[in-house]
Amino acid sequence: DLSSGINAEYGHQKKGYGRLLIEFSYLLSQVEGKLGSPEKPLSDLGLLSYRSYWSNAVLEALILFMDDPTEHPPSLTIMELCDRLCMKKEDVISTLQHLSLIHYYKGQYVICLSSEILDQHRKSMSRKKIRIDGKFLCWQPKDWSKRGKW
Repeated sequence: DLSSGINAEYGHQKKGYGRLLIEFSYLLSQVEGKLGSPEKPLSDLGLLSYRSYWSNAVLEALILFMDDPTEHPPSLTIMELCDRLCMKKEDVISTLQHLSLIHYYKGQYVICLSSEILDQHRKSMSRKKIRIDGKFLCWQPKDWSKRGKW
Protein backbone atom coordinates (compact mmCIF):
# COMPACT_ATOMS: atom_id res chain seq x y z
CA ASP A 1 0.00 0.00 0.00
CA LEU A 2 1.45 3.35 -1.02
CA SER A 3 0.10 5.25 1.96
CA SER A 4 2.01 3.30 4.60
CA GLY A 5 4.85 5.08 6.30
CA ILE A 6 3.84 8.71 5.69
CA ASN A 7 5.64 10.85 8.22
CA ALA A 8 6.22 14.59 8.49
CA GLU A 9 9.28 15.39 10.57
CA TYR A 10 8.73 17.28 13.81
CA GLY A 11 10.05 20.64 12.60
CA HIS A 12 7.82 20.49 9.52
CA GLN A 13 4.53 19.53 11.15
CA LYS A 14 1.47 21.79 10.91
CA LYS A 15 2.60 23.09 7.50
CA GLY A 16 0.40 20.86 5.35
CA TYR A 17 3.12 18.47 4.17
CA GLY A 18 1.51 15.41 5.75
CA ARG A 19 -1.78 16.21 4.02
CA LEU A 20 0.11 16.73 0.76
CA LEU A 21 1.72 13.29 1.09
CA ILE A 22 -1.64 11.70 1.90
CA GLU A 23 -3.21 13.38 -1.13
CA PHE A 24 -0.28 12.19 -3.27
CA SER A 25 -0.70 8.59 -2.07
CA TYR A 26 -4.39 8.64 -3.05
CA LEU A 27 -3.48 10.17 -6.41
CA LEU A 28 -1.07 7.28 -7.00
CA SER A 29 -3.84 4.85 -6.01
CA GLN A 30 -6.07 6.50 -8.61
CA VAL A 31 -3.42 6.02 -11.33
CA GLU A 32 -3.09 2.38 -10.26
CA GLY A 33 -6.85 1.96 -10.43
CA LYS A 34 -6.99 0.78 -6.82
CA LEU A 35 -8.72 1.92 -3.68
CA GLY A 36 -6.18 3.19 -1.15
CA SER A 37 -6.10 3.12 2.61
CA PRO A 38 -3.43 3.71 5.22
CA GLU A 39 -1.73 0.83 6.95
CA LYS A 40 -3.63 0.09 10.16
CA PRO A 41 -3.52 0.62 13.06
CA LEU A 42 -2.93 4.35 12.81
CA SER A 43 -1.21 6.35 15.52
CA ASP A 44 -3.28 9.05 17.21
CA LEU A 45 -1.61 11.74 15.10
CA GLY A 46 -1.97 9.57 11.98
CA LEU A 47 -5.69 9.13 12.61
CA LEU A 48 -6.12 12.90 13.02
CA SER A 49 -4.21 13.55 9.79
CA TYR A 50 -6.11 10.98 7.75
CA ARG A 51 -9.47 11.93 9.24
CA SER A 52 -8.82 15.55 8.32
CA TYR A 53 -7.85 14.58 4.76
CA TRP A 54 -10.80 12.18 4.41
CA SER A 55 -13.26 14.77 5.72
CA ASN A 56 -12.09 17.38 3.25
CA ALA A 57 -11.95 14.91 0.36
CA VAL A 58 -15.46 13.54 1.04
CA LEU A 59 -17.00 16.98 1.46
CA GLU A 60 -15.24 18.32 -1.64
CA ALA A 61 -16.44 15.34 -3.71
CA LEU A 62 -20.00 15.73 -2.42
CA ILE A 63 -20.02 19.46 -3.15
CA LEU A 64 -18.70 18.92 -6.68
CA PHE A 65 -21.34 16.23 -7.17
CA MET A 66 -24.13 18.46 -5.85
CA ASP A 67 -22.96 21.37 -8.04
CA ASP A 68 -23.03 19.19 -11.19
CA PRO A 69 -26.09 20.31 -13.18
CA THR A 70 -26.42 16.86 -14.81
CA GLU A 71 -27.03 15.18 -11.44
CA HIS A 72 -30.66 16.04 -10.73
CA PRO A 73 -32.10 14.53 -8.71
CA PRO A 74 -28.76 13.76 -7.03
CA SER A 75 -28.12 10.08 -6.44
CA LEU A 76 -24.74 8.68 -5.40
CA THR A 77 -23.89 5.34 -3.82
CA ILE A 78 -21.16 4.79 -1.24
CA MET A 79 -19.24 2.67 -3.77
CA GLU A 80 -19.47 5.43 -6.40
CA LEU A 81 -18.08 7.86 -3.82
CA CYS A 82 -15.31 5.36 -3.00
CA ASP A 83 -14.42 5.09 -6.69
CA ARG A 84 -14.35 8.87 -7.13
CA LEU A 85 -12.04 9.26 -4.14
CA CYS A 86 -10.04 6.00 -4.49
CA MET A 87 -10.82 5.40 -0.83
CA LYS A 88 -11.84 2.13 0.77
CA LYS A 89 -15.46 1.73 1.82
CA GLU A 90 -14.73 1.54 5.55
CA ASP A 91 -12.79 4.83 5.41
CA VAL A 92 -15.61 6.62 3.53
CA ILE A 93 -18.30 5.29 5.87
CA SER A 94 -16.32 6.13 9.02
CA THR A 95 -15.76 9.65 7.66
CA LEU A 96 -19.46 10.12 6.87
CA GLN A 97 -20.24 8.92 10.41
CA HIS A 98 -17.58 11.19 11.93
CA LEU A 99 -19.11 14.16 10.07
CA SER A 100 -22.65 13.04 11.06
CA LEU A 101 -23.66 13.04 7.39
CA ILE A 102 -25.08 9.52 7.10
CA HIS A 103 -28.51 8.68 8.48
CA TYR A 104 -30.91 5.75 8.34
CA TYR A 105 -34.17 6.81 6.69
CA LYS A 106 -37.07 4.63 5.49
CA GLY A 107 -35.03 1.44 5.36
CA GLN A 108 -31.89 2.83 3.75
CA TYR A 109 -28.87 4.94 4.56
CA VAL A 110 -28.86 8.44 3.11
CA ILE A 111 -26.28 11.22 3.08
CA CYS A 112 -27.67 14.49 4.42
CA LEU A 113 -25.84 17.74 3.74
CA SER A 114 -27.06 20.92 5.36
CA SER A 115 -26.49 24.28 3.69
CA GLU A 116 -24.47 25.24 6.77
CA ILE A 117 -22.04 22.34 6.23
CA LEU A 118 -21.81 23.10 2.51
CA ASP A 119 -21.15 26.81 3.07
CA GLN A 120 -18.61 26.12 5.80
CA HIS A 121 -16.68 23.70 3.59
CA ARG A 122 -16.84 25.95 0.51
CA LYS A 123 -15.30 28.70 2.64
CA SER A 124 -12.60 26.28 3.81
CA MET A 125 -11.90 25.18 0.21
CA SER A 126 -11.37 28.81 -0.85
CA ARG A 127 -8.40 29.19 1.51
CA LYS A 128 -5.09 28.69 -0.21
CA LYS A 129 -3.67 25.22 0.40
CA ILE A 130 -0.82 23.28 -1.07
CA ARG A 131 -2.42 20.88 -3.56
CA ILE A 132 -1.27 18.42 -6.19
CA ASP A 133 -2.66 18.73 -9.69
CA GLY A 134 -3.05 15.15 -10.90
CA LYS A 135 -2.98 16.07 -14.57
CA PHE A 136 0.75 16.76 -14.25
CA LEU A 137 1.55 13.36 -12.71
CA CYS A 138 3.61 11.25 -15.11
CA TRP A 139 3.96 7.84 -13.51
CA GLN A 140 3.28 4.27 -14.54
CA PRO A 141 2.71 1.66 -11.85
CA LYS A 142 4.96 -1.37 -12.01
CA ASP A 143 3.28 -4.40 -13.58
CA TRP A 144 4.29 -7.15 -11.17
CA SER A 145 2.75 -9.81 -13.44
CA LYS A 146 5.60 -9.26 -15.92
CA ARG A 147 8.43 -9.84 -13.47
CA GLY A 148 11.02 -12.43 -14.36
CA LYS A 149 11.20 -15.86 -12.81
CA TRP A 150 13.93 -16.35 -10.22
